[in-house]
Amino acid sequence: MCNNYEARVEWDQYCRALAEAGLGMPTQANPDQLPHADDVRVRDEVPVMVASGNVVDLVPMTWGFPPEKPGRPPVFNFRSDGRRFVQSRRCLVPASAFFEFTGTTSPKSKWRFTLDGSPVIAIAALWREDGDRRSFTMLTTAPGPDLVPFHDRQVAILAPKDWGHWLYLDRSEADLLRPLPEGSLRVTLHREGREQPAKALLSVVDS
Repeated sequence: MCNNYEARVEWDQYCRALAEAGLGMPTQANPDQLPHADDVRVRDEVPVMVASGNVVDLVPMTWGFPPEKPGRPPVFNFRSDGRRFVQSRRCLVPASAFFEFTGTTSPKSKWRFTLDGSPVIAIAALWREDGDRRSFTMLTTAPGPDLVPFHDRQVAILAPKDWGHWLYLDRSEADLLRPLPEGSLRVTLHREGREQPAKALLSVVDS
């Protein structure tokens, strides 16, 4: 499942997407809140979009809920299927791309997915506060047609028009957290692994 993404969203791109979503930002918002990162991994601290009254703020959080038992990995993905989140703290993770991996031997082939027609991806997520530590986990759905050849799950990606609906949950989870339709994602081979990728995968990548 998605445990690696790219965060190279330009500030003007973020501002335009937020305006398209019909959402405002705090007067103190600034580009320093959205630093670039080529390889965001579980346990990294990154900015997350959180509703704060009638605006959306960028809040630093750690990727992955603390495990319930010592020695277990953080909970970085959480299945959304059939669940209700009205009592949960909801957020969005801004990204420019996310990665999936194929193969059985490390290093595996690394595939980069972007959202067709938009430089900004927003992934539906939940967040918690434990003392002075804030953390988040990404929500997943069944895979859309673009993801099926690569993985049996998909992070829940929302178009800007649905950002507010998720943050304020004024539409049902089933309407919002669902697979993307075919052609929504563009995929490229970011890095070839030890094993040569299957021809079936290479046949669907963008040149």
